[in-house]
Amino acid sequence: MYINTTGLVLRVTDYKDASRIMTVLTSTEGKLTVSARGAMRRGSKFAAAVQPLAYSDMTLYQNRDRWTLTEAQTIELFSGVSGDVRLLALGSYVAELLEAVSDEDSPNPEILSLGLNALYMLSRNEKDPELVKAAFEIRLMCLAGFEPVVSLCAACGREDVDAPRLDLVGGTVLCHGCRSPGTNETAPLCRGSLDALRYIVSADPKKMFSFKLDAEALSRLSRAAGAYVSTQLDRKFKTLEFYKQLK
Repeated sequence: MYINTTGLVLRVTDYKDASRIMTVLTSTEGKLTVSARGAMRRGSKFAAAVQPLAYSDMTLYQNRDRWTLTEAQTIELFSGVSGDVRLLALGSYVAELLEAVSDEDSPNPEILSLGLNALYMLSRNEKDPELVKAAFEIRLMCLAGFEPVVSLCAACGREDVDAPRLDLVGGTVLCHGCRSPGTNETAPLCRGSLDALRYIVSADPKKMFSFKLDAEALSRLSRAAGAYVSTQLDRKFKTLEFYKQLK
């Protein structure tokens, strides 16, 4: 069976005979493992489309549970990301997160669209990468079923939260007076970072990156977002650790 779809290459593994095995997030089939035979040979028509973070129109052939790339036309290579080692590290983190929350043969176009928008923003370099990172992390958690409840203090119900902290386990916001002594799994916020968090959760997808923060608020938001992802998914991400080393 042949299908036509669009897909973002999340991860590649070189294989024998100059071939590549790719993890691809597609618009119609979800996450797939795809073989690209001879893709790395000189003059291969697939050479551009099998690079990490390449987004392409693809024709795939399915034989039982195996998928093979038969045609590909590149749509976007995100050259602004691939040409900068720090942005490439962050783009690789975007891909690793997309892979972590996506399922085989279970399409989620919203998650793919979010990942593409984040990569476009990084490639254009019009926004602080930390802002793009944090907004992507929080919105991805929302789409993956881990949306934090941030409108009120979870304990006292106040909207004007004093010295807010994000509960990394419960996915709620707590004010200073309601935080239990000895509770370590929280991340400090401030008024600006809490307002941004509320915006990210509910914003129109097309306007999700359209906000500004001062350096302190952005730093708190970015740290809280990264910690929330790691806690909710119960894992560390090597690409994120590498990105932090480059900062």
